[in-house]
Amino acid sequence: MKFSWRVALLWTLPLLVVGFFLWQGAFSSAPADMGRNAANTRLTYGRFLDYLDAGRVTAVDLYDGGRTAIVEAVDPDLDNRVMRWRVDLPGSSPDLVSRLRDANISLDSHPPRSDGALVGALGNLLFPILLIGGLFFLFRRSNGSMGGPGQAMNFGKSKARFMMEAKTGMMFDDVAGIDEAKEELEEVVTFLKKPERFTAIGARIPKGVLLVGPPGTGKTLLAKAIAGEAGVPFFSISGSEFVEMFVGVGASRVRDLFKKAKENAPCIIFIDEIDAVGRQRGAGIGGGNDEREQTLNQLLTEMDGFEGNTGIIIIAATNRADVLDSALLRPGRFDRQVMVDPPDIKGRVEILGVHARNKKLAEDISLETIARRTPGFTGADLANLLNEAAILTARRRKDAITMGEIDDAVDRVIAGMEGTPLVDSKSKRLIAYHEIGHAIVGTLVKDHDPVQKVTLIPRGQAQGLTWFTPSEEQMLISRSQLLARITGALGGRAAEDIIFGDAEVTTGAGNDLQQVSGMARQMVTRFGMSDLGPLSLESSQGEVFLGRDWLSRSEYSEEVSAGIDGQVKLIVDKCYEDAKRLMRDNRALIDRLVDLLVERETIDGDELRRIVSEYTLVPDKQQYVPQL
Repeated sequence: MKFSWRVALLWTLPLLVVGFFLWQGAFSSAPADMGRNAANTRLTYGRFLDYLDAGRVTAVDLYDGGRTAIVEAVDPDLDNRVMRWRVDLPGSSPDLVSRLRDANISLDSHPPRSDGALVGALGNLLFPILLIGGLFFLFRRSNGSMGGPGQAMNFGKSKARFMMEAKTGMMFDDVAGIDEAKEELEEVVTFLKKPERFTAIGARIPKGVLLVGPPGTGKTLLAKAIAGEAGVPFFSISGSEFVEMFVGVGASRVRDLFKKAKENAPCIIFIDEIDAVGRQRGAGIGGGNDEREQTLNQLLTEMDGFEGNTGIIIIAATNRADVLDSALLRPGRFDRQVMVDPPDIKGRVEILGVHARNKKLAEDISLETIARRTPGFTGADLANLLNEAAILTARRRKDAITMGEIDDAVDRVIAGMEGTPLVDSKSKRLIAYHEIGHAIVGTLVKDHDPVQKVTLIPRGQAQGLTWFTPSEEQMLISRSQLLARITGALGGRAAEDIIFGDAEVTTGAGNDLQQVSGMARQMVTRFGMSDLGPLSLESSQGEVFLGRDWLSRSEYSEEVSAGIDGQVKLIVDKCYEDAKRLMRDNRALIDRLVDLLVERETIDGDELRRIVSEYTLVPDKQQYVPQL
């Protein structure tokens, strides 16, 4: 463990304080230099006078200017043995010495030694000297670790990391799956390297590029690639590093950052998570964080103010563009907004190819198959997927990653860690009927995504799972597809109801019902897919602490609100009745699939469809079309 002088001093100073007071108490509690005549037992002054009157006192030694005495006397309680006691004498007893002389008692007086006063004086001076020295040493080391005694004046300096030639190890060839965003930023790099190509025809270099997209899509990765490709000075900073607890520090850091950037122009400034400092001004009930707003005002001025910032390109990243101030988004500040969306299937194949370069894959691995299984995955998700598969491969002591590890890694990323399989019991069969209910609807209902597999192996909070894989990228979803998804989500609850009866329905469908309610309400209020007509009835009120309205106002009457609730209930009830009818019509098929699932714990989608085709005449899912 690394030794810390600061921690040592913090522990030493309290010990010095305690030691000082103990030392002072030791010197003040005993007379100076009693030597061998010191006595451990005390005797009260009244008892001493009684012994004196009774003639039992034989000798008295006076110390400390006559305030303390060591008395030698005969103790009648101890067989008349001679004992020595310490007696504290009163301040004024002028007749005591006369009485001792009249009684012919041996009397001796010991003057105080001068070195006791010297030791007391040194003790009084030692503690302040040690305390001042320790504090001086502590502050000196603190200042040294923070950059010198003038650190208090450096709060307003920018904390941006500066690289004259950024070597991030990342180039545009290492960025895959976001070709449109990459093309936009490649053009920015060309602006910096060959500006004459654009200025010759009157084009000007864009001042700012805002990267907008969900987390994990590659915004910071693109910034690293720009830094590696541009070949110009590169500043990188996070939005949260501008604002401190001290007033005015944020604006001062913005000024210092742009001052350094102008000295090194042409250059690039990358601000990650700009929403930390660029939120809409005047947000909240009582105004906003004034310090943050002053920082934003300074940033707006530096980006496009009276003086300008020729030769500086600002690249910022955020996943909350909806909360940014409108003045920050206008042309002249951020001239371009580049959307970095989750990749499509082609992009996912390219991203998997990049992350699979340093991994040993089995010969039967198909990146396209993995890409089809992972719709909606971002670049970070895919990187994590292959890393989890590599970890599972090493844990299982295999030489290369196979599709088995890939499938388990997908399940783990989406649903969580694998749990302990259930023992054969009533609960296990009930869960099996629930999952087979989802699978039957997904197989027999037209426009539903095909079943990939059904499993009873617990993952995360789920005791069983039914996986569906869309056959193609779905940018737009039809009304029949939404109805099929609602019916499929209700398949598990319908199976419990038909097989075990209404009294045995469990809480296992809680998450399914939440999804069903959400989809049905969106069909009515957002997509106009109900008897209320093509109306958008969803309120677009924002959060009050993001500068939105304090009071939310309903955009429709109570009558329309009741109509919405009625349409939602109509959709859900109709789909639930359809799901229960499918359970009743295919009871024999369901029982066979449940027995097989309880025995194997996992059924593949192809095997499921083969068994379904033996019981139905139409295996291509044309048997049932949901209707309202």
